[in-house]
Amino acid sequence: MSGPTVATVQVRPRSDARHQLVTEAWSTQPSVPVDEYSDLYGNPVKRLVMPPGPLLLRYDAVVAVPDEADPDASSAGQQPIEQVPGELMHFTLPSRYCQSDQLMGMAWELFGPTEPGGARVQAVCDWVQGHIRFQYGTSNPLTTAVDVLENRIGVCRDLAHLAISFCRALNIPARYVFGYLPDLYVPAVPEPMDFAAWMEVWLGDRWWTFDPRNNQRRVGRVLIGRGRDALDVAMLTTFGPATFRSMTVWADRAESN
Repeated sequence: MSGPTVATVQVRPRSDARHQLVTEAWSTQPSVPVDEYSDLYGNPVKRLVMPPGPLLLRYDAVVAVPDEADPDASSAGQQPIEQVPGELMHFTLPSRYCQSDQLMGMAWELFGPTEPGGARVQAVCDWVQGHIRFQYGTSNPLTTAVDVLENRIGVCRDLAHLAISFCRALNIPARYVFGYLPDLYVPAVPEPMDFAAWMEVWLGDRWWTFDPRNNQRRVGRVLIGRGRDALDVAMLTTFGPATFRSMTVWADRAESN
């Protein structure tokens, strides 16, 4: 970088999810002051001024997670749109990456005959996983749900955006979630680990977790951020020139003492 650049970073787990933060450590090299605030959606965000030259950011944490899979939403009912809490209505509207208005006709054609509620959301996830091929490096920061639908390929972020778009088109409040997802009770994948993205939908009187990428209830999710789509919960946002060099993400089972 040729000059100082302000950046925001989202890597710290939220405090209102199923996990519990036990210990954490944050460092920068070289050392720079960092402040933290909560954004509009209650996500913990770190803010710093990056000096000219290379900068290394590191975050480590030990988190206690329930030794059980995501709650089963298969029998959850769906509220009529007129009964959805008003403060959640914006999660039924189109957003930057989730153009639900453009997918309205297709969503009702594909999923209108399904039972409203958990079964309908599961049908969305089944379709997305069955028709969109997952492959690293196949999208960019400008890729939208419509792009993913046309190209039929994407990463977990893209599959989540498409499923969210379908759900919103079906009058189901849906929000984007990202975090850490270790390989607990599933075969480990050979590719380097990355942040994971999934979605939460409002059924009955609560939010439920659905994962269009893995399409199964998983153990060990550590939630970092929630928002309308990935724009609201970017891992790194810079307000000036900066070149992103590399990133390493790990989420492993800690050895007990």
